[in-house]
Amino acid sequence: MHHQHLIDRAYGLTSHDVLKRATASRLIYAIQPSAVNFSQHLPSEDDPHERIPAHISGVNALTIDKFEGRYLLSGGADSSIAIWDLEARTIASEAGETHLPLSAVNKTTKEHKLGITQLCFYPFDSLAFLTSSYDHTVKVYSSETLASSASFDLDSVVYNIALSPIASHLLVACAAQTPNVRLVDLRSGANTHSLAGHTGAILSTAWSPVREHILASGATDGSVRFWDIRRSVGELGVLDLEDSIGILRNPTSSFSRNSTRRQAHRGPVNGIVWTEDGRHLVTCGHDQRIRVWDTDTGANTLANFGPMVKNNGLAPCIPVLPPVQNFHPGADAMFYPNEHEILVYELFDGKLLRRLRRQEQQKRLPDAAVKGQRNIKDRITALTWRAHDVEMYSAHADGSIAAWKPRTEEDAELDEEEEMEKREKEEGKKRKRGVLDEIYQGLTKKTITFGNMGM
Repeated sequence: MHHQHLIDRAYGLTSHDVLKRATASRLIYAIQPSAVNFSQHLPSEDDPHERIPAHISGVNALTIDKFEGRYLLSGGADSSIAIWDLEARTIASEAGETHLPLSAVNKTTKEHKLGITQLCFYPFDSLAFLTSSYDHTVKVYSSETLASSASFDLDSVVYNIALSPIASHLLVACAAQTPNVRLVDLRSGANTHSLAGHTGAILSTAWSPVREHILASGATDGSVRFWDIRRSVGELGVLDLEDSIGILRNPTSSFSRNSTRRQAHRGPVNGIVWTEDGRHLVTCGHDQRIRVWDTDTGANTLANFGPMVKNNGLAPCIPVLPPVQNFHPGADAMFYPNEHEILVYELFDGKLLRRLRRQEQQKRLPDAAVKGQRNIKDRITALTWRAHDVEMYSAHADGSIAAWKPRTEEDAELDEEEEMEKREKEEGKKRKRGVLDEIYQGLTKKTITFGNMGM
C-alpha cells in the first residue's frame, strides 16, 4: 500500500499531502514500547541490574514542550519534579539505554507526600512551567533552575490546570475541589474570578484551541459546561448525553443555559480534550465512557468505544490526540490510558485499532522501599505526545516513564535479517568448530603403531 502511494505520487495522481499523511499514520499505527529507560541515577556497581525509577513514589503527571518537542517534564506522587532532555545521548547500562534528568527537585511542597496533579509549560515560552498539587497550590517554575517564582493557594485540592494554547491573556483555569472553576491571572497574580454553575468538585478544564475566551470544564456532578470568560454570569451551554441532534439543528435542544440537570456522563468527568480544529470535544467519565461532541451544536456524536474502557479516581484521565495532519480527513486516532494498557481507537467511529502494553522487563520490580504502597502497580497515570515526532511518553504509578516509538514491518524485517545473519555466522562458526573437533578426535583416537624397522 505504501509503495502504491509512492507510485501515485511519482505519476502525479495524488498530492504530496496524501503521501505524507499515509506515511505518518502508518508510523502512528506502528507505535510500540521502546526499550529506553528514565532513571534518577545509574545503578550501583553492587547491583548493576537494579531498576531505579524516574520518581521513587510514582509519576503523576507528564508533559513535553510544544516548541522544540525536546524537554519532557515529570511530576511525582511525592511532590518531586524532573526535567529530561529527549535529545541528550542516552547512557548504556546493564538495565538498558537510560535517560538521566537534566535537573530534578525532590520536594516542592511543605508536606512531602502531597503529590503533583498536573504540569504545563507556558503557552508561548518553554522557559517556564506551572504545577498543580494536592497541597492546594498552583506554582510557577523556571525550566532552567527549577526554582519557584510564584505560588497561588486555592484553599482546596487542585486536580487539573489549563493554559490557552493561543490566548494573549495568561489565565490559568483551575479545576479544584470546589463547585467553581477558578481563574488565576499570571500577569496580576490575582484569583481574578470564579465561574459558577457546577454542583460538584471540578476535575477537568480545557481551553478552546481556536477561540481564546472559550473554556470547557467537567465535574463530579457529571456535567460538562462551556464558558465565555468575558461574560460575568452563567455558562454558554451544558452538554447532554441524550442529545444527538444539537441546538443548531433543533432550537429546543438541551445545549442551553438553563440545563441544570443535564449530564455529559453518568458519573464524574475527569478528562476533557479538544480536537485541534476546535470542532469536537472528547470527554471521559466514571461511567466508563468516552464521548465525542460536536462543539458547534453540542450534539453527542454517539461514537461508541466499546466495553473495554476503564476509568476511576479523581486524577486526570486525558487521552492523547496525535496531530491531525498525520491522518486522512476524518480518520483521526486517539490513545487512551486504560489502567495498565493503552487503547488506540479511531476517534470518530470508536473502532478499537490496537492494545499496547509494556514488556514485563520494563516494569519496576517491587522493592523493600516501596512495599505496601498502592503505587507499586503499573497503572498509567498520564500520556503526552512529542511535537514534531511520532513519539509518545507515558507516566506510571510504579515510578517509571515509558517511551513509545514506531516499529514498522520493514523495521521488523530488518531486525529479522540481522538476527538471521547473526545466526548464520554462529552456525558457520559452530560447523568449523565441529570439523576441527572431528579431526582432533580422529587423531587422538587412532592407535599409532611403530613397526619393526628391519631389526
